[in-house]
Amino acid sequence: MNRILLLPAAALLALAGTLAVPAPATQAAATQAAVPGCRNADLHARYRATDNGAGHRFGKIVLVNVSGHACRTGGFGGLSYVGYGNGTQVGAPATRQGTATFFVLRPGQRAVSRVDETVAQNYPRATCRPHPVDGFRVYVPNATRSQFIAHRTTGCRNPAVHLISHTAYRKRV
Repeated sequence: MNRILLLPAAALLALAGTLAVPAPATQAAATQAAVPGCRNADLHARYRATDNGAGHRFGKIVLVNVSGHACRTGGFGGLSYVGYGNGTQVGAPATRQGTATFFVLRPGQRAVSRVDETVAQNYPRATCRPHPVDGFRVYVPNATRSQFIAHRTTGCRNPAVHLISHTAYRKRV
């Protein structure tokens, strides 16, 4: 004897919908994967100070897509102080805070990483070993070449002293 299994129409439609239509997140991931990753030459980095207080200076690294095409980026880049007049790193690189997200930047769009700088004078001179800083060395995410941003301050030559922290890049809307 053959048995026929009858499902309510709503259940059949729901089952068919899950099999035939990819989820929106899957579609977005597929679209992002088709867009090339941003290269160092695609993004221009700059720094903007925002506030200060209690021995800290706050600002943001802004990446602008200066290319003529959309590109995919996000997550963390590299950030450190440089000095000595020749781009030599001064002290420890920036500590990374938060979680990474990835996104597409169209020409002219921006991505932002918040920066927190601890003032070097907060540390004993013997611990810090202060040294003048010419600026930031910035690596955009997934790049092997860096950009320089002028930012005169004082850093610590001691690599055990971490003066800078920054967040993952987020798309600025």
